[in-house]
Amino acid sequence: MKKKKSSDHQVDATSPAPLELTRQARSRSRVGLNLFWRTFFLLAILLVGSILAWLQTLRALELEPRALHTAHQIASLVNLSRAALVHADGIARMSLIKTMADQEGLRILPREPGDQFDLFEADNTLGQRVALEVAERLGPGTVVAQRVNQESGLWVGFEINGDANWLLMDRARFSPASGRTWLIWMITAAVLSLAGAAAIARLINKPLQQLSFAANRVRDGDFAASHLDEQVATSEIREVNIGFNRMAQKLAKVEQDRAVMLAGISHDLRTPLARLRLETEMSVADVDARDHMVADIVQLDAIIDKFLDYARPDHVQLKTVRLADVVESCLYGVQDDPDLKIHVSLQDDPHVLADEVELARVLSNLIENARRYGKTPNTSIAVVEIAARTREEWVLLKVRDHGPGVPPDILSDLVKPFFRGDAARTHATGAGLGLSIVNKTVQRMGGMFMLANSSSGGLAAHIKLQRA
Repeated sequence: MKKKKSSDHQVDATSPAPLELTRQARSRSRVGLNLFWRTFFLLAILLVGSILAWLQTLRALELEPRALHTAHQIASLVNLSRAALVHADGIARMSLIKTMADQEGLRILPREPGDQFDLFEADNTLGQRVALEVAERLGPGTVVAQRVNQESGLWVGFEINGDANWLLMDRARFSPASGRTWLIWMITAAVLSLAGAAAIARLINKPLQQLSFAANRVRDGDFAASHLDEQVATSEIREVNIGFNRMAQKLAKVEQDRAVMLAGISHDLRTPLARLRLETEMSVADVDARDHMVADIVQLDAIIDKFLDYARPDHVQLKTVRLADVVESCLYGVQDDPDLKIHVSLQDDPHVLADEVELARVLSNLIENARRYGKTPNTSIAVVEIAARTREEWVLLKVRDHGPGVPPDILSDLVKPFFRGDAARTHATGAGLGLSIVNKTVQRMGGMFMLANSSSGGLAAHIKLQRA
């Protein structure tokens, strides 16, 4: 990889913002994609809509029969009371009125011209229907009121032999189911429906959750932990689980074969290369030709190392590592290099969860990359800054040079295997795997890696690792 002159569209790489923005963008992309909640809300909308529709239908179907029944009861009481009073003499009438009030809660009162009253349930469809039915059964001039002279109740105005009277009844005897009753039933039905929707959504989502977990384990190289149940009752899920398990088994076999193959390549290539180098140094008389041949053999050996690093298995053992110790070990081998000036700034002496050897390999690759391609313009010295600071549960590490940077359109390609910029092709001494190895190693340790041009010049490599 080599770097070219950067354009105007650059990201300020002097802070950990690129990694933070990347994490926020990924978080936003996941919003609303959870299958459980999407299924739950769709079922909830369907069930609640159905409940409301059924409640409205039941109320509409119940309105007419209930109005007729209530009106019939009220009219019957009025007719019976009127008949009893008409056929009773004066003394018996007074006794009858007293008995009706004491035992049945029915009061007969004279209706005065100045009485003030409010019509029965004037703002309610059922009340209006009841009042109309009562007036139709009892004849013209009948008044059904809910309040007379500020006294509440069920008042029916009727005539006995030309005299206007009020019959006062307990309104609770004819009150329909209140809105509160309907609300309680609706809430109960809605809660039960939502609980059922949650159970159904969980039932649908559980196999997919297991499949997602197993896929993540396979991605991380843990093939043994990815076994799915092949005895589930649902045939479609059973077929998927069987297919996934077979795939994981084949991938495990491929991974095992790869490890054996790499071990064989390492042994079979390095032995003849070592022999070839020894023979070259001893048999070639021309010093210049011998030096070039030895350099080519060394380069071949280094390329083999790169291939082996890139193909390294994805299993790493994370432990608490002091970042300053790793940086110090990486700088020890280059501290006398006249082409390098390195400035280190580690705030709060951070500790990370990482593999110490792998992390040292990452830093060495980045320092070597900066030494080769990050030289300050018009000089032969590469100035490298290594800085780190903590941010909540993460440690943000930055390795930055002050070179010409790279075109923004190829930034994302720099971590691809075997990708090399134009400048890199003119100094072909590697395999184009350096930054690919860095990216893969950081991800293997549960971190994130990102490259960005600095607004003040140079390329910055951002690494985010778990804080110990």
